[in-house]
Amino acid sequence: MARDLAAFTLTGYDKGRGKAVQALWFAVMNTVFSAWFCPARLRVALLRAFGATIGDGVLIRHRVRVLWPWKLHIGDNTWIGEGVWLLNLEPVHIGSDVCVSQEAMLCTGSHDHRTTDFRYRNAPIRVEDGAWIAARATVLAGVTVGRHAVVGAGTVLGRDLPELTLHAADGTRTLKEPTP
Repeated sequence: MARDLAAFTLTGYDKGRGKAVQALWFAVMNTVFSAWFCPARLRVALLRAFGATIGDGVLIRHRVRVLWPWKLHIGDNTWIGEGVWLLNLEPVHIGSDVCVSQEAMLCTGSHDHRTTDFRYRNAPIRVEDGAWIAARATVLAGVTVGRHAVVGAGTVLGRDLPELTLHAADGTRTLKEPTP
């Protein structure tokens, strides 16, 4: 099948805010929010100011990128590591006590490879309480990461991961119940 990328449109995709708000967010994200000198508390305040729902005790490190803050929900006591990319064309829900490690990516957007116009095929992502997305792991559109599950470093997760499960390069296996 030949691609006709000139036929691509944004049909069915809602960015959720007007162009002025989008432009303002990009300016803030690329000048202040991502900078090493921006305090973590200010990053949380900026996300909230742009419509994100952020719980208490959330730590967001520098070089984090968030496409649309108004499509982001983070529970309490969650850590978002240095260089994380939340490519949230659709909603991303991150629970409480979650760790998203350095340079991980949560990507809610894709394209339909079966169509000539390469239209969007997007879906939300949900990361349940206590989960860990390890360094440089990628979670793809439509995936739910279960409670206390672990997405191993450098892996790509394209299907739901049940609670208390480890997804690693050498296979997926059940984890023991966490100790309090």
